[in-house]
Amino acid sequence: MQSSLKKSLYLGLAALSFAGVAAVSTTASAKSYATAGAYSTLKTDATKRNVEATGTNALYTKPGTVKGAKVVASKATMAKLASSKKSADYFRAYGVKTTNRGSVYYRVVTMDGKYRGYVYGGKSDTAFAGGIKSANTTTAATTPARTTGYYLKDASKNTIWTAPKNTQYKASKVSLYGVAKDTKFTVDQAATKTREGSLYYHVTATNGSNVSGWVYAGKGYDSTITDNTKQDLGGLSLTASDAVATSDNSVKVVYRANGAQVGTATWITTATTTKAGQTVGDAANGAKGTDNQNAAGVNLTNFVNNNLPTGYTPATTTATYTGTYGNTVYVDVVAAATSKIQLKADTVTNTVDSKDVTLTSPLTPGTKLSASDLSVTLSAAAIKALSGEKSTQIGETNLKAIAAGFDTNAIEGAKTYYTADGSAYHYQFTFEPNTFATDNRTANYGDTLTGSFTAQLVEGAATKTASDSSWIA
Repeated sequence: MQSSLKKSLYLGLAALSFAGVAAVSTTASAKSYATAGAYSTLKTDATKRNVEATGTNALYTKPGTVKGAKVVASKATMAKLASSKKSADYFRAYGVKTTNRGSVYYRVVTMDGKYRGYVYGGKSDTAFAGGIKSANTTTAATTPARTTGYYLKDASKNTIWTAPKNTQYKASKVSLYGVAKDTKFTVDQAATKTREGSLYYHVTATNGSNVSGWVYAGKGYDSTITDNTKQDLGGLSLTASDAVATSDNSVKVVYRANGAQVGTATWITTATTTKAGQTVGDAANGAKGTDNQNAAGVNLTNFVNNNLPTGYTPATTTATYTGTYGNTVYVDVVAAATSKIQLKADTVTNTVDSKDVTLTSPLTPGTKLSASDLSVTLSAAAIKALSGEKSTQIGETNLKAIAAGFDTNAIEGAKTYYTADGSAYHYQFTFEPNTFATDNRTANYGDTLTGSFTAQLVEGAATKTASDSSWIA
């Protein structure tokens, strides 16, 4: 009987234990999921709904706490998108759902469409929080000093966008129907892509076609550059682009050094009635002799000289070039070298108002000067005269041409010098043109020339900026 009782108690306790374990197991597997309310489309201005990931929350196919939600982009991936330097990794928010727990999930898509899903957005459906935050995909930039007379550099490569690419969702290319190579544009806005820092101009065609939009603008218009062909304007240009070269409108230029080809270029007329075999600028042409310029307004001779291969100069500097459409002009060139000029203080006067001034580190006669010492410039003609056939003598005529490119008036120094008691002074420099030809009479192209200056001490700190001149040694 005692044995029977023990057995009954054992079986009873075993049954109770099994029931308890089953109850615990059932409770543990019954995960509690949130439920999401109805989907709502966001109605505010779409451009005001650009957001970026914060990296604190993942992206899901459904609100993340709802049953069946799957990961589209992990938290780690969202962190990478948050620190990305690409505009394509911004998001556009366009819908919202709120769970029964009060959590707001926004429906978002990256600007390039790669990632789309729901991300936790805080507890309010009127402000972005949690896994996303508002983003300014572009930053306003200064409108250029020049706003008119722009052309598309190459409409097939550098097109116009409804917004700088990937700064707005589905930013697209603008139709260029009605835009020709000589269509002019005006600029009315400028902006940079916040992440990449690239500059864009908003342009509008002036030919009545109503074409407008954003185009990459390179470094932007620089008013200090006088040669418009050297402006870095990205997809824009300050000269109309050439037409496609054909045998009826173009002349090929071949540059030769010692009989070997070292470069080529193609000159294309703006005229539309010329034919192969006709002479450029011939009054008998259908263009009535007005076919002697390309889209940049440059004639064939100047085009030849403007497009010399790097490191070469014409064998005959005074040559005039002509040619016939569909044929080739051969231009003989020679290896070139460019000299630089070492500036020096030939004579130094440290006296002001007949009183000697003792500086802590004064200039002394023979001191070599650098671009940081003075605000000296050289004319374009003089800079050009620094280049010539390699290892040949520059000669007196060209040396005088270089010397004539200096300002012979007093040139303000760009450095401030001090006395022991802290009094400020600077130097005024005056170029010595008469000694330039003598000092460099045996110099060849490629040699460093000497440019001598007198230096006169002047009371007061320097107010001029230093030179930025590649011709200074």
